[in-house]
Amino acid sequence: MKNNIIDLLIKVGAIIKDSHFVGTSGKHMPVYINKDALLPKTKYTSQVGVMMAEKFKNKKIEVVVAPAVAGIPLSQWTAYHLSRLIKKEVLAIFTEKTLENDQILKRGFDLAIKDKRVLVVEDIATTGSSVKKVIESVRKAGGKIVAVCVMVNRDSQLVNSKTIGVPFFSLATYKVPSYEPKDCPLCKKGVPINIQFGHGKKFIGLKV
Repeated sequence: MKNNIIDLLIKVGAIIKDSHFVGTSGKHMPVYINKDALLPKTKYTSQVGVMMAEKFKNKKIEVVVAPAVAGIPLSQWTAYHLSRLIKKEVLAIFTEKTLENDQILKRGFDLAIKDKRVLVVEDIATTGSSVKKVIESVRKAGGKIVAVCVMVNRDSQLVNSKTIGVPFFSLATYKVPSYEPKDCPLCKKGVPINIQFGHGKKFIGLKV
C-alpha cells in the first residue's frame, strides 16, 4: 500500500495553517499538526500502522512501544500489521507520563520488554524529548531498541539518528518554523493566539 502521510493528514484535516499556535515546548508557530483529527478515524490510523509496519517488517520486531496517550493507537496498529506481515505475534505497549514529565513503564509492561527487539513509535517529533524518555525506560527494562519511527518529523536537523542516539526514521518531514515567544513575528504582528488547538490557552493564562 503506497500512501503519503502528509496527504493523509491533510485529508483528515489534521494540518492547520495560517494561524498562531503554541506548541508543547512553548514555542510559537504558524502551522499546527492536530493528530487528534486523525486518531478517531480508525481506517486512516490503521493505514499509518501499515506504513510503519511495512518499513520494519524485516527487522524482527517483537514489541512496539509508544508514549501515552496519542501514541497508543499507533503502537496498536503498527503491532497489528507487523503481526499480520510476519505471521508472528508482535506486542503493543505504552509508557506513561509522570508528574516529573518522564515516560515510564507501568502495568508490568517492563516484563514484556526484557530481552525483546523493540520498535518505538510516535506521532509528531518536534524536539525528540518524549522519544528519548521512552528509549531510556525501554533500556532500563532490558529491551533492545531496534529503531524509532515517527509519523512526522518537524525538524530533521534537530531530530535525527545522531541526536536521538538510535536509528531514527519518519514517514515524512514537514518543516514548520517555530519561535521563542520574545522573537515571534506573529506576536509582533498582533496575530491572535489560537486557543482551540495546541497550548494557546495555557500560554495566555486561560483555564485549560
